Amino acid sequence: MGCGVIIMRIIVVHNFYQQPGGEDQVFNDEVRLLTRFGHEVRTFEVHNDLIKEQKAWTQLRATFWNRRLVNALGEKIASHQAEVVHFHNTFPLISPGAYYAARRAGAAVVQTLHNYRLICPGALLYRDQSPCERCVGSWLSLPGIVHGCYRNSRAVTAVTAGMLAFHRIIRTWKNRVDLYLALSEFGRQRFIQGGLPDDRIMVKPNFLNNDPGAGHGEGNYALFVGRLTQDKGVETLLQAWPMVRHALKLKIVGDGPLSEQVKASATQDTGIEWLGRQPGSRVVELMKEATCLIVPSRWYEGHPRTIVESLACGTPVIASRIGAIPESLPDKHDLFFEPGNPFQLATVVNRYLSRNECSWYRATARQTFLERYTDQIGYQNLEKAYRQALRFRTEKSHTKDRIITSQGKSSPVQP
Repeated sequence: MGCGVIIMRIIVVHNFYQQPGGEDQVFNDEVRLLTRFGHEVRTFEVHNDLIKEQKAWTQLRATFWNRRLVNALGEKIASHQAEVVHFHNTFPLISPGAYYAARRAGAAVVQTLHNYRLICPGALLYRDQSPCERCVGSWLSLPGIVHGCYRNSRAVTAVTAGMLAFHRIIRTWKNRVDLYLALSEFGRQRFIQGGLPDDRIMVKPNFLNNDPGAGHGEGNYALFVGRLTQDKGVETLLQAWPMVRHALKLKIVGDGPLSEQVKASATQDTGIEWLGRQPGSRVVELMKEATCLIVPSRWYEGHPRTIVESLACGTPVIASRIGAIPESLPDKHDLFFEPGNPFQLATVVNRYLSRNECSWYRATARQTFLERYTDQIGYQNLEKAYRQALRFRTEKSHTKDRIITSQGKSSPVQP
């Protein structure tokens, strides 16, 4: 722990998903990071497995305001005397009512924007195989309801949209969160368009807790790591690979709805190998020896951890030019293709392999990681965010005190 670090009492809050993902990993990494730097950290965690035990009406009500968990969090904040409460995910069990518990206890409220849930009921800004922003800035998210953007269900989407609208009406998003953490400037701009206060959205990209070190890239294969879904561009990747002229194998790590399609492609093409789900340590080994990582996403990725991990290994990234992906990569990076275009993907791979500049790309990738995504930089960004949230909370409290003093009495608190 370096000089000048002020120890804070922090509670980190997260609603775990039924399927583990990047948000869960970021939550765990930041808790470990804060603890390692000496802060007094507690967690408040729930898991979506609890949904199975709840009646439909109970779950509907809890999505809007879960009184039981809000009260439980309030008690934990009070007992820990927390100065900062950092939320990662409140949907659907914890509910935005938890912000009010933190505010009542006098803590600063920070919310990481891992996905686009606050401006899109489907959370992805994606529909019909392409990005969709029709609900951005909308009070009721009617397009999302009509198309059943959450779980392909109009009823379930309506519940989510109703929750978002309710908290817009009572101004939860504007008055109960001191600081939002967007993963990219691209994401920050979308949230501003969606109505979040622009002076309270800070860009804080993901980081790695452990530096894996640079690999050698001598495996003679390209690598894909991710969930096998249409929005991840898996079909684009499979269509492109027969057009890659060089004898470069494609290894695919992950599982999901398109597993059978990937399996069939691997059976028909000896140049494709499907490895299924792999532990994190094995993924890092594969990245170190990969010639390149391919990220063919068709949706607005937040800030893919796979890109950060690849850069840490010194492995160049060939990616679709969409959303925040370009700003996640080196400034002079030129290995991009249009999302959903297999011909362009194959062309970029062929061009990369024919240039004989792999060593330059590897060095640039590694340097970008060291300059942007180490644990030390991640901690500096996190501490800066907490200080900013505390400053905003203090200034708002002083403003409220001045108003009360000038009026001689306090007016009812508006949510």
